Amino acid sequence: MNKAYTSDASNALDEFALAKEHLDSMIGQLQSLKAGDWRHDETETFIQTQGRELCRLLYQGALHVRSQGEERRPSVTGEDKVVRGHFRRGCQRKLKSLFGEVVVSRNGYCSRNVDSRYPLDAALNLPKRKYTYGLQECVSAAVSQSAFDNALERVSGLLGTAIPKRQAEELVAEASQDFEAFYAQRAITPVRSDETVLVMSQDGKGINMRHADLREATRKAAESAAPRLSTRLGCGEKRNRKRMATVATVYDWAPWVRTSQNIIGPNAQSAGASRAKAENKRVWASVTAAMETVTEQIVQEALRRDPQRKRPWVMLVDGHKDQLRVIHRVFKRHAVDAPLILDFIHVLEYLWRAAWCFFDSDDKGQSRQAEKWVLAKAQALLEGRSGNVAAGIRIKASRVGLSANQLKTIDDVARYLTNHTAMLRYDEFLSKGYPIATGVIEGACRHLIGDRFEITGARWSLKTAEGILRLRAIRSSGDWVTYQAFHKKKEWERHHFQRFSEEERSAMAWK
Repeated sequence: MNKAYTSDASNALDEFALAKEHLDSMIGQLQSLKAGDWRHDETETFIQTQGRELCRLLYQGALHVRSQGEERRPSVTGEDKVVRGHFRRGCQRKLKSLFGEVVVSRNGYCSRNVDSRYPLDAALNLPKRKYTYGLQECVSAAVSQSAFDNALERVSGLLGTAIPKRQAEELVAEASQDFEAFYAQRAITPVRSDETVLVMSQDGKGINMRHADLREATRKAAESAAPRLSTRLGCGEKRNRKRMATVATVYDWAPWVRTSQNIIGPNAQSAGASRAKAENKRVWASVTAAMETVTEQIVQEALRRDPQRKRPWVMLVDGHKDQLRVIHRVFKRHAVDAPLILDFIHVLEYLWRAAWCFFDSDDKGQSRQAEKWVLAKAQALLEGRSGNVAAGIRIKASRVGLSANQLKTIDDVARYLTNHTAMLRYDEFLSKGYPIATGVIEGACRHLIGDRFEITGARWSLKTAEGILRLRAIRSSGDWVTYQAFHKKKEWERHHFQRFSEEERSAMAWK
């Protein structure tokens, strides 16, 4: 027993001889007279570069230990039920890691006219590509937060490993491929009580796309549009180069009962000190899926959280016609009876549009009068009197001289209020403690799309845009670490576990 242990330890030391030699060399250089004249930044750079090589040698030594300890098998049977009895020792493959390039040596088993199997690949969960999962995660995190060129330049400078942009784009797509499977099995965080409100919301935001990846209608519009001017766009002309992404969120909300005075009035600021917050928030977006598909995902997420439908459900919307049609269709399909709440901030914007028809925005005195008028109308809306507000706006318009354009604006605002009466029952929503503003989904639009995709001159491919959206959603939802662990296991299943026969699989396990 002692002899065997000593032998294994001796072999391990031999594998790390180069690492020990390199460490001794580093220490010797740091103790030399030359290093005594280095500035602190020169010493830091030396340790960073040489320390990376030390880590690479340690990593290489660890892989050699695993290779030396691999036992020879009589044969290996693949999922195709072909017995691979021809044995080859020392089959090598290169691997790019966080520390640099290393070589993995393992036993291979093959047979005529079929591909080989490498059991050690499964034990180590080697990636399909030449990049380790640690390096893949580093690249994915970097490019999901900033422009590809800048991110890859930083990664190259930090790790000393250059990643081509095309390779990085492919890594993003692969790193995000388990997004839906992860959230389908994700554990549900318990809520405090069945009174906790389950809030759903969605919105849309455009992403500049390459011409080939535009939706068909947008692409045709771009091709048929003939610009009136050759050197610039004319007034009202658009480039037709955006593809709409649907942004979604589901979260829990502790009931927060308020009155109109808590929203607008002298008590508004003090009430905000104890305001409720979104909890267990999940946000995501998709530029490939249709709006109805994302709405379906929202309902499915809600059903995962509350399968018995014991809790109150609400859906916050901005009033877009297509959005409302899709939501009603999906709700009907699942027999969901949840109130739709029109975002109060959007409604305020409509009131301001009407106000500037009655007051002069260039006059300070009239601007203050406009603000008082808007506050009064908003107060009435919060008290559930949307019909009275719409009628009052029409009556006021009939008593003052307005232009045709102003009358049209007044008509649009009044019709907006009367058409959405059921979604403007703010007095009822506030008394039940529901949220009435879409701040969460607006923030998700800015974070998931605005902060990353609206870089000047950026034009996105569909595959890469979807991958970046998923990675940003994972991070925004606080699931980065758990997703990475899930993704690695799924990769092991795809590239290793499923490539062996059922008999071979019975002896394999994810560790």
